[in-house]
Amino acid sequence: MNRPALVVHGHFYQPPRLDPFTGTMPVDPTAAPARDWNARISADCYRPNAELGNLGAMSWNLGPTLAGWMQASDPIAYRGFVDGDRGANGMAQPFHHSILPLASAADQLTEVRWGIRDFEVRFGRRPTGMWLPETAVDQATLRVLVDHGITHVVLAPWQVVGVDGQEPDTRRPIRVDLGDGRSIVAVLYDGLLSAAVSFDPTATVDADWFVRDRLLPRLAQEPLPEEAPPLVVIATDGELYGHHQPLRDHFLARLVGRAVPPDVPYATPTLSGAVDRAAASGLPLGRLRDRTSWSCHHGVARWGTSCDCVPDGAWKGPLRAALDRLAGGVDAATEQLLRALPGQPDAWAARDASVDVVLGQESVATFADRWLAPAAGVGDRATFAAVIEAQRWRLAMFASCGWFWDEPARIETAGVIRSAVHSARLVDGLGGTDLERRLVADLALVSADGIGILDAALAAVGAVGRSRAV
Repeated sequence: MNRPALVVHGHFYQPPRLDPFTGTMPVDPTAAPARDWNARISADCYRPNAELGNLGAMSWNLGPTLAGWMQASDPIAYRGFVDGDRGANGMAQPFHHSILPLASAADQLTEVRWGIRDFEVRFGRRPTGMWLPETAVDQATLRVLVDHGITHVVLAPWQVVGVDGQEPDTRRPIRVDLGDGRSIVAVLYDGLLSAAVSFDPTATVDADWFVRDRLLPRLAQEPLPEEAPPLVVIATDGELYGHHQPLRDHFLARLVGRAVPPDVPYATPTLSGAVDRAAASGLPLGRLRDRTSWSCHHGVARWGTSCDCVPDGAWKGPLRAALDRLAGGVDAATEQLLRALPGQPDAWAARDASVDVVLGQESVATFADRWLAPAAGVGDRATFAAVIEAQRWRLAMFASCGWFWDEPARIETAGVIRSAVHSARLVDGLGGTDLERRLVADLALVSADGIGILDAALAAVGAVGRSRAV
Protein backbone atom coordinates (compact mmCIF):
# COMPACT_ATOMS: atom_id res chain seq x y z
CA MET A 1 0.00 0.00 0.00
CA ASN A 2 2.80 2.39 0.83
CA ARG A 3 5.12 1.32 -1.98
CA PRO A 4 6.86 4.15 -3.80
CA ALA A 5 5.68 4.70 -7.36
CA LEU A 6 7.12 5.54 -10.76
CA VAL A 7 5.16 7.09 -13.62
CA VAL A 8 6.76 7.74 -17.01
CA HIS A 9 4.90 10.30 -19.12
CA GLY A 10 5.44 10.65 -22.86
CA HIS A 11 4.37 13.79 -24.71
CA PHE A 12 3.59 12.41 -28.19
CA TYR A 13 3.25 15.21 -30.71
CA GLN A 14 4.46 16.26 -34.13
CA PRO A 15 4.19 19.64 -35.85
CA PRO A 16 1.04 19.64 -38.00
CA ARG A 17 2.23 18.83 -41.52
CA LEU A 18 -1.14 18.69 -43.28
CA ASP A 19 -1.26 21.16 -46.17
CA PRO A 20 -4.34 23.37 -45.65
CA PHE A 21 -4.69 23.94 -49.41
CA THR A 22 -4.70 20.27 -50.46
CA GLY A 23 -5.71 18.44 -47.29
CA THR A 24 -2.80 16.03 -47.82
CA MET A 25 0.61 15.40 -46.31
CA PRO A 26 3.34 16.47 -48.73
CA VAL A 27 6.15 14.06 -49.51
CA ASP A 28 9.35 15.12 -47.73
CA PRO A 29 12.59 13.73 -49.24
CA THR A 30 14.52 14.58 -46.06
CA ALA A 31 12.56 11.84 -44.25
CA ALA A 32 13.82 9.07 -46.58
CA PRO A 33 13.39 6.15 -46.64
CA ALA A 34 9.92 7.15 -45.37
CA ARG A 35 7.64 9.40 -47.46
CA ASP A 36 7.41 12.05 -44.70
CA TRP A 37 8.52 12.67 -41.13
CA ASN A 38 5.28 11.49 -39.53
CA ALA A 39 5.73 8.12 -41.24
CA ARG A 40 9.43 8.01 -40.35
CA ILE A 41 8.86 8.76 -36.67
CA SER A 42 5.92 6.40 -36.44
CA ALA A 43 8.05 3.56 -37.79
CA ASP A 44 10.84 4.43 -35.32
CA CYS A 45 8.71 5.10 -32.26
CA TYR A 46 4.91 5.00 -32.26
CA ARG A 47 4.44 1.57 -33.79
CA PRO A 48 7.26 -0.16 -31.84
CA ASN A 49 5.93 1.19 -28.55
CA ALA A 50 2.44 0.06 -29.50
CA GLU A 51 3.70 -3.41 -30.36
CA LEU A 52 5.68 -3.65 -27.11
CA GLY A 53 2.61 -2.71 -25.07
CA ASN A 54 4.35 0.35 -23.62
CA LEU A 55 1.33 2.57 -24.25
CA GLY A 56 -0.66 0.57 -21.73
CA ALA A 57 2.07 0.89 -19.10
CA MET A 58 3.06 4.55 -19.29
CA SER A 59 1.22 7.86 -19.05
CA TRP A 60 0.91 9.80 -22.30
CA ASN A 61 -0.82 12.48 -24.30
CA LEU A 62 -1.33 12.17 -28.04
CA GLY A 63 -1.57 15.46 -29.94
CA PRO A 64 -4.91 15.61 -31.79
CA THR A 65 -3.42 16.64 -35.14
CA LEU A 66 -0.94 13.75 -34.91
CA ALA A 67 -3.71 11.37 -33.85
CA GLY A 68 -5.72 12.29 -36.94
CA TRP A 69 -2.79 11.46 -39.20
CA MET A 70 -2.04 8.25 -37.30
CA GLN A 71 -5.63 6.97 -37.47
CA ALA A 72 -5.54 7.20 -41.27
CA SER A 73 -1.89 6.34 -41.97
CA ASP A 74 -0.62 4.00 -39.25
CA PRO A 75 -3.57 2.11 -37.75
CA ILE A 76 -1.28 -0.28 -35.82
CA ALA A 77 0.26 2.62 -33.92
CA TYR A 78 -3.13 4.26 -33.48
CA ARG A 79 -4.67 1.07 -32.10
CA GLY A 80 -1.79 0.91 -29.62
CA PHE A 81 -2.88 4.23 -28.13
CA VAL A 82 -6.56 3.30 -28.10
CA ASP A 83 -5.85 -0.02 -26.42
CA GLY A 84 -3.29 1.61 -24.16
CA ASP A 85 -5.92 3.92 -22.70
CA ARG A 86 -8.08 1.07 -21.43
CA GLY A 87 -6.31 1.54 -18.10
CA ALA A 88 -6.92 5.31 -18.30
CA ASN A 89 -3.31 6.10 -19.19
CA GLY A 90 -4.02 9.00 -21.53
CA MET A 91 -4.22 12.74 -20.96
CA ALA A 92 -5.88 15.21 -23.30
CA GLN A 93 -4.06 18.08 -25.01
CA PRO A 94 -5.25 21.43 -26.40
CA PHE A 95 -5.95 20.77 -30.05
CA HIS A 96 -3.36 22.78 -31.99
CA HIS A 97 -0.49 22.86 -29.48
CA SER A 98 -0.70 26.63 -29.17
CA ILE A 99 0.85 28.45 -26.21
CA LEU A 100 -2.26 29.12 -24.12
CA PRO A 101 -0.89 32.00 -22.01
CA LEU A 102 -0.33 33.88 -25.29
CA ALA A 103 -3.78 33.05 -26.65
CA SER A 104 -6.96 35.10 -26.39
CA ALA A 105 -9.60 34.01 -23.89
CA ALA A 106 -11.81 32.73 -26.72
CA ASP A 107 -8.93 30.76 -28.25
CA GLN A 108 -8.08 29.20 -24.89
CA LEU A 109 -11.65 27.98 -24.58
CA THR A 110 -11.77 26.58 -28.10
CA GLU A 111 -8.40 24.84 -27.88
CA VAL A 112 -9.33 23.17 -24.58
CA ARG A 113 -12.81 22.21 -25.74
CA TRP A 114 -11.53 20.82 -29.03
CA GLY A 115 -8.83 18.87 -27.18
CA ILE A 116 -11.33 17.36 -24.76
CA ARG A 117 -13.74 16.47 -27.55
CA ASP A 118 -10.96 14.87 -29.60
CA PHE A 119 -10.03 12.74 -26.60
CA GLU A 120 -13.64 11.69 -26.01
CA VAL A 121 -14.13 10.66 -29.63
CA ARG A 122 -10.89 8.67 -29.79
CA PHE A 123 -10.83 7.03 -26.38
CA GLY A 124 -14.46 6.93 -25.32
CA ARG A 125 -14.14 8.69 -22.00
CA ARG A 126 -13.90 12.16 -20.50
CA PRO A 127 -10.28 13.06 -19.69
CA THR A 128 -9.35 14.02 -16.14
CA GLY A 129 -5.85 15.27 -16.98
CA MET A 130 -4.57 17.62 -19.66
CA TRP A 131 -1.03 18.12 -20.92
CA LEU A 132 -0.41 21.79 -21.67
CA PRO A 133 1.69 22.53 -24.78
CA GLU A 134 5.28 23.16 -23.64
CA THR A 135 3.69 23.02 -20.14
CA ALA A 136 3.13 26.76 -20.72
CA VAL A 137 0.75 27.94 -18.03
CA ASP A 138 -0.83 30.84 -16.23
CA GLN A 139 -3.70 31.23 -13.77
CA ALA A 140 -6.25 31.93 -16.52
CA THR A 141 -5.32 28.70 -18.31
CA LEU A 142 -5.73 26.60 -15.19
CA ARG A 143 -9.10 28.18 -14.43
CA VAL A 144 -10.28 27.20 -17.92
CA LEU A 145 -9.17 23.62 -17.27
CA VAL A 146 -10.97 23.45 -13.92
CA ASP A 147 -14.13 24.84 -15.56
CA HIS A 148 -13.99 21.89 -17.96
CA GLY A 149 -13.54 19.16 -15.37
CA ILE A 150 -9.76 18.75 -15.63
CA THR A 151 -8.35 17.79 -12.24
CA HIS A 152 -4.59 17.59 -12.84
CA VAL A 153 -1.73 18.72 -15.06
CA VAL A 154 1.96 17.91 -15.33
CA LEU A 155 4.36 20.81 -14.77
CA ALA A 156 8.10 21.37 -14.48
CA PRO A 157 9.48 21.64 -10.93
CA TRP A 158 10.27 25.35 -11.33
CA GLN A 159 6.68 26.26 -12.30
CA VAL A 160 5.24 25.97 -8.78
CA VAL A 161 6.42 27.28 -5.42
CA GLY A 162 5.19 26.26 -1.98
CA VAL A 163 2.95 28.67 -0.08
CA ASP A 164 5.87 29.08 2.33
CA GLY A 165 8.08 30.22 -0.55
CA GLN A 166 10.10 26.99 -0.53
CA GLU A 167 10.69 24.79 -3.54
CA PRO A 168 8.28 21.82 -3.36
CA ASP A 169 9.40 18.20 -3.24
CA THR A 170 8.56 16.84 -6.68
CA ARG A 171 7.90 13.38 -5.24
CA ARG A 172 4.50 14.55 -4.08
CA PRO A 173 1.78 16.25 -6.18
CA ILE A 174 0.90 19.75 -5.07
CA ARG A 175 -2.47 21.47 -4.98
CA VAL A 176 -2.23 24.83 -6.74
CA ASP A 177 -4.41 27.58 -5.32
CA LEU A 178 -6.08 29.53 -8.14
CA GLY A 179 -6.99 32.45 -5.92
CA ASP A 180 -10.74 32.19 -6.41
CA GLY A 181 -11.55 29.35 -4.04
CA ARG A 182 -10.65 26.70 -6.60
CA SER A 183 -7.55 24.61 -7.11
CA ILE A 184 -5.99 22.05 -9.43
CA VAL A 185 -3.40 19.35 -8.78
CA ALA A 186 0.02 19.85 -10.37
CA VAL A 187 2.18 16.76 -10.74
CA LEU A 188 5.78 17.95 -10.88
CA TYR A 189 8.12 15.82 -12.89
CA ASP A 190 11.58 15.03 -11.56
CA GLY A 191 13.88 17.47 -13.33
CA LEU A 192 17.15 15.60 -13.00
CA LEU A 193 15.83 12.16 -13.91
CA SER A 194 13.77 13.53 -16.81
CA ALA A 195 16.79 15.41 -18.14
CA ALA A 196 18.94 12.29 -17.83
CA VAL A 197 16.46 10.20 -19.79
CA SER A 198 16.03 12.95 -22.39
CA PHE A 199 19.57 14.13 -22.97
CA ASP A 200 22.07 11.61 -21.57
CA PRO A 201 22.23 8.54 -23.86
CA THR A 202 24.39 6.65 -21.36
CA ALA A 203 21.69 6.90 -18.69
CA THR A 204 19.21 4.81 -20.64
CA VAL A 205 21.40 2.06 -22.04
CA ASP A 206 20.69 -0.27 -19.10
CA ALA A 207 17.30 0.03 -17.38
CA ASP A 208 18.41 -2.10 -14.43
CA TRP A 209 21.37 0.21 -13.81
CA PHE A 210 19.11 3.24 -14.12
CA VAL A 211 16.74 1.84 -11.50
CA ARG A 212 19.50 0.85 -9.12
CA ASP A 213 21.76 3.89 -9.39
CA ARG A 214 19.37 6.72 -10.27
CA LEU A 215 15.74 5.91 -9.46
CA LEU A 216 15.91 4.04 -6.14
CA PRO A 217 18.15 6.63 -4.42
CA ARG A 218 15.66 9.31 -5.42
CA LEU A 219 12.71 7.32 -4.12
CA ALA A 220 14.49 6.73 -0.81
CA GLN A 221 15.59 10.33 -0.32
CA GLU A 222 14.23 11.97 2.83
CA PRO A 223 12.09 13.61 3.97
CA LEU A 224 8.46 12.88 3.10
CA PRO A 225 5.57 12.37 5.50
CA GLU A 226 5.36 8.73 6.46
CA GLU A 227 1.80 8.45 5.20
CA ALA A 228 2.74 9.79 1.76
CA PRO A 229 4.76 7.26 -0.27
CA PRO A 230 7.00 8.99 -2.82
CA LEU A 231 6.00 9.35 -6.45
CA VAL A 232 8.63 9.98 -9.12
CA VAL A 233 7.38 11.21 -12.48
CA ILE A 234 9.68 11.20 -15.50
CA ALA A 235 8.32 13.37 -18.31
CA THR A 236 9.87 13.57 -21.77
CA ASP A 237 8.92 13.89 -25.40
CA GLY A 238 7.40 10.56 -26.40
CA GLU A 239 9.52 10.44 -29.55
CA LEU A 240 12.53 9.88 -27.33
CA TYR A 241 11.61 6.21 -27.03
CA GLY A 242 12.84 4.84 -30.33
CA HIS A 243 13.24 7.87 -32.59
CA HIS A 244 15.50 10.36 -30.81
CA GLN A 245 17.20 7.47 -29.02
CA PRO A 246 17.07 4.13 -30.88
CA LEU A 247 16.09 1.08 -28.80
CA ARG A 248 14.89 3.21 -25.89
CA ASP A 249 11.45 1.68 -26.38
CA HIS A 250 12.99 -1.48 -24.89
CA PHE A 251 14.43 0.54 -22.00
CA LEU A 252 10.91 1.81 -21.37
CA ALA A 253 9.46 -1.71 -21.44
CA ARG A 254 12.00 -2.77 -18.83
CA LEU A 255 11.31 0.29 -16.69
CA VAL A 256 7.50 0.23 -16.53
CA GLY A 257 6.19 -2.20 -19.16
CA ARG A 258 5.93 -5.91 -19.85
CA ALA A 259 9.64 -6.55 -19.30
CA VAL A 260 9.73 -5.11 -15.75
CA PRO A 261 11.36 -7.62 -13.37
CA PRO A 262 8.83 -9.16 -10.96
CA ASP A 263 10.69 -7.98 -7.87
CA VAL A 264 11.03 -4.24 -8.54
CA PRO A 265 10.46 -2.25 -5.33
CA TYR A 266 8.14 0.31 -6.88
CA ALA A 267 4.59 0.40 -8.22
CA THR A 268 3.73 1.62 -11.74
CA PRO A 269 0.26 3.18 -11.40
CA THR A 270 -1.55 5.37 -13.88
CA LEU A 271 -0.94 9.05 -13.35
CA SER A 272 -4.55 9.64 -12.31
CA GLY A 273 -4.31 6.70 -9.91
CA ALA A 274 -1.12 8.11 -8.42
CA VAL A 275 -2.81 11.50 -7.97
CA ASP A 276 -5.78 9.89 -6.22
CA ARG A 277 -3.48 7.91 -3.93
CA ALA A 278 -1.49 10.97 -2.99
CA ALA A 279 -4.61 13.08 -2.43
CA ALA A 280 -5.95 10.54 0.04
CA SER A 281 -3.28 11.57 2.54
CA GLY A 282 -3.65 15.30 1.81
CA LEU A 283 -1.64 17.42 -0.60
CA PRO A 284 0.62 20.37 0.15
CA LEU A 285 -0.51 23.73 -1.17
CA GLY A 286 1.44 25.79 -3.65
CA ARG A 287 1.31 28.83 -5.91
CA LEU A 288 1.81 28.96 -9.64
CA ARG A 289 4.73 30.81 -11.22
CA ASP A 290 2.70 32.52 -13.93
CA ARG A 291 3.63 32.41 -17.63
CA THR A 292 6.26 29.71 -17.30
CA SER A 293 7.02 26.61 -19.40
CA TRP A 294 9.27 23.56 -19.49
CA SER A 295 11.36 24.59 -22.50
CA CYS A 296 11.95 28.32 -22.05
CA HIS A 297 13.64 29.61 -18.91
CA HIS A 298 12.41 33.10 -19.77
CA GLY A 299 8.79 32.16 -19.21
CA VAL A 300 6.98 32.03 -22.54
CA ALA A 301 9.19 34.52 -24.38
CA ARG A 302 10.41 31.89 -26.83
CA TRP A 303 7.04 31.97 -28.64
CA GLY A 304 6.49 35.69 -28.85
CA THR A 305 9.69 37.70 -28.70
CA SER A 306 13.46 37.51 -28.55
CA CYS A 307 15.08 35.70 -25.61
CA ASP A 308 18.36 33.98 -24.82
CA CYS A 309 16.98 30.56 -25.79
CA VAL A 310 18.03 31.30 -29.39
CA PRO A 311 20.87 33.38 -30.86
CA ASP A 312 18.52 35.74 -32.71
CA GLY A 313 14.79 35.66 -32.09
CA ALA A 314 14.10 39.11 -33.47
CA TRP A 315 11.79 37.61 -36.09
CA LYS A 316 9.42 36.07 -33.55
CA GLY A 317 7.69 39.21 -32.32
CA PRO A 318 6.83 40.55 -35.79
CA LEU A 319 5.55 37.12 -36.85
CA ARG A 320 3.26 36.83 -33.84
CA ALA A 321 2.09 40.42 -34.27
CA ALA A 322 1.24 39.72 -37.92
CA LEU A 323 -0.78 36.64 -37.02
CA ASP A 324 -2.46 38.34 -34.07
CA ARG A 325 -3.57 41.14 -36.40
CA LEU A 326 -4.84 38.61 -38.92
CA ALA A 327 -6.73 36.76 -36.19
CA GLY A 328 -8.46 39.99 -35.23
CA GLY A 329 -9.49 40.58 -38.82
CA VAL A 330 -10.76 37.03 -39.31
CA ASP A 331 -12.70 37.22 -36.05
CA ALA A 332 -14.32 40.56 -36.89
CA ALA A 333 -15.35 39.25 -40.31
CA THR A 334 -16.65 36.03 -38.73
CA GLU A 335 -18.99 37.87 -36.41
CA GLN A 336 -20.21 40.22 -39.15
CA LEU A 337 -20.79 37.47 -41.70
CA LEU A 338 -22.58 35.08 -39.35
CA ARG A 339 -24.85 37.81 -37.97
CA ALA A 340 -26.07 38.35 -41.52
CA LEU A 341 -27.05 34.69 -42.03
CA PRO A 342 -30.55 33.30 -41.37
CA GLY A 343 -30.65 32.21 -37.75
CA GLN A 344 -27.74 34.47 -36.81
CA PRO A 345 -25.61 31.64 -35.35
CA ASP A 346 -23.37 32.48 -32.41
CA ALA A 347 -19.90 32.66 -33.96
CA TRP A 348 -17.94 31.31 -31.01
CA ALA A 349 -20.36 28.58 -29.98
CA ALA A 350 -20.39 27.41 -33.60
CA ARG A 351 -16.60 27.46 -33.75
CA ASP A 352 -16.36 25.40 -30.57
CA ALA A 353 -18.84 22.85 -31.91
CA SER A 354 -17.19 22.62 -35.35
CA VAL A 355 -14.52 20.28 -34.02
CA ASP A 356 -16.95 17.46 -34.86
CA VAL A 357 -16.64 18.45 -38.53
CA VAL A 358 -12.83 18.41 -38.26
CA LEU A 359 -12.98 14.97 -36.61
CA GLY A 360 -15.36 13.57 -39.20
CA GLN A 361 -18.16 13.10 -36.70
CA GLU A 362 -20.50 15.35 -38.66
CA SER A 363 -20.69 16.56 -42.24
CA VAL A 364 -20.50 20.21 -43.15
CA ALA A 365 -24.07 19.98 -44.47
CA THR A 366 -25.60 18.56 -41.29
CA PHE A 367 -23.55 20.97 -39.19
CA ALA A 368 -24.96 23.88 -41.18
CA ASP A 369 -28.46 22.48 -40.71
CA ARG A 370 -28.02 22.69 -36.96
CA TRP A 371 -26.81 26.28 -36.93
CA LEU A 372 -28.71 28.00 -39.73
CA ALA A 373 -32.42 28.73 -40.00
CA PRO A 374 -34.44 26.67 -42.52
CA ALA A 375 -34.63 29.73 -44.77
CA ALA A 376 -30.87 29.57 -45.43
CA GLY A 377 -30.06 29.18 -49.09
CA VAL A 378 -27.11 27.63 -50.93
CA GLY A 379 -25.11 30.86 -50.76
CA ASP A 380 -25.74 31.19 -47.02
CA ARG A 381 -24.51 27.65 -46.44
CA ALA A 382 -21.40 28.26 -48.53
CA THR A 383 -20.62 31.39 -46.51
CA PHE A 384 -21.12 29.53 -43.24
CA ALA A 385 -18.85 26.66 -44.36
CA ALA A 386 -16.12 29.04 -45.52
CA VAL A 387 -16.16 30.99 -42.24
CA ILE A 388 -15.97 27.84 -40.13
CA GLU A 389 -13.09 26.53 -42.26
CA ALA A 390 -11.30 29.88 -41.99
CA GLN A 391 -11.56 29.69 -38.22
CA ARG A 392 -10.08 26.18 -38.25
CA TRP A 393 -6.91 27.36 -39.98
CA ARG A 394 -6.81 30.64 -38.08
CA LEU A 395 -6.50 28.51 -34.92
CA ALA A 396 -3.93 26.21 -36.56
CA MET A 397 -1.64 29.14 -37.46
CA PHE A 398 -0.73 29.53 -33.77
CA ALA A 399 0.87 26.07 -33.41
CA SER A 400 3.86 26.59 -31.13
CA CYS A 401 6.35 24.93 -33.48
CA GLY A 402 6.22 27.95 -35.79
CA TRP A 403 8.17 29.94 -33.18
CA PHE A 404 10.22 27.31 -31.37
CA TRP A 405 13.36 27.11 -33.46
CA ASP A 406 16.37 29.39 -33.83
CA GLU A 407 15.34 30.78 -37.21
CA PRO A 408 12.22 30.87 -39.36
CA ALA A 409 13.88 29.06 -42.26
CA ARG A 410 12.08 25.86 -41.31
CA ILE A 411 9.08 23.92 -42.52
CA GLU A 412 7.25 24.52 -39.22
CA THR A 413 7.25 28.30 -39.67
CA ALA A 414 6.26 27.93 -43.30
CA GLY A 415 3.40 25.74 -42.11
CA VAL A 416 1.88 28.34 -39.80
CA ILE A 417 2.19 30.94 -42.58
CA ARG A 418 0.39 28.66 -45.04
CA SER A 419 -2.40 28.18 -42.49
CA ALA A 420 -2.61 31.94 -42.08
CA VAL A 421 -2.77 32.63 -45.81
CA HIS A 422 -5.44 29.96 -46.30
CA SER A 423 -7.58 31.45 -43.53
CA ALA A 424 -7.18 34.96 -44.90
CA ARG A 425 -7.99 33.83 -48.43
CA LEU A 426 -11.17 32.05 -47.36
CA VAL A 427 -12.46 35.21 -45.69
CA ASP A 428 -11.35 37.51 -48.51
CA GLY A 429 -13.21 35.27 -50.94
CA LEU A 430 -16.47 36.24 -49.26
CA GLY A 431 -15.90 39.91 -50.13
CA GLY A 432 -15.34 43.05 -48.16
CA THR A 433 -11.89 42.29 -46.70
CA ASP A 434 -8.27 42.50 -47.81
CA LEU A 435 -6.70 40.32 -45.11
CA GLU A 436 -4.20 38.46 -47.24
CA ARG A 437 -2.59 41.62 -48.61
CA ARG A 438 -2.37 43.10 -45.09
CA LEU A 439 -0.79 39.89 -43.82
CA VAL A 440 1.89 39.95 -46.50
CA ALA A 441 2.68 43.57 -45.67
CA ASP A 442 2.98 42.73 -41.97
CA LEU A 443 5.31 39.83 -42.71
CA ALA A 444 7.70 42.29 -44.33
CA LEU A 445 8.64 43.32 -40.79
CA VAL A 446 10.15 39.91 -40.07
CA SER A 447 13.94 40.11 -39.85
CA ALA A 448 16.08 39.64 -42.95
CA ASP A 449 17.35 36.24 -41.80
CA GLY A 450 13.92 34.79 -42.45
CA ILE A 451 13.17 36.36 -45.81
CA GLY A 452 13.99 33.21 -47.78
CA ILE A 453 11.52 30.92 -46.07
CA LEU A 454 8.81 33.57 -45.84
CA ASP A 455 9.12 34.33 -49.53
CA ALA A 456 9.07 30.64 -50.36
CA ALA A 457 6.00 30.02 -48.19
CA LEU A 458 4.10 32.92 -49.73
CA ALA A 459 5.21 32.05 -53.26
CA ALA A 460 4.04 28.46 -52.81
CA VAL A 461 0.49 29.63 -52.23
CA GLY A 462 0.64 32.52 -54.69
CA ALA A 463 0.02 35.05 -51.95
CA VAL A 464 -1.08 38.44 -53.20
CA GLY A 465 0.92 41.58 -52.60
CA ARG A 466 4.31 39.87 -52.53
CA SER A 467 7.32 42.10 -52.95
CA ARG A 468 11.10 41.92 -52.78
CA ALA A 469 10.81 42.96 -49.12
CA VAL A 470 8.93 39.84 -48.07
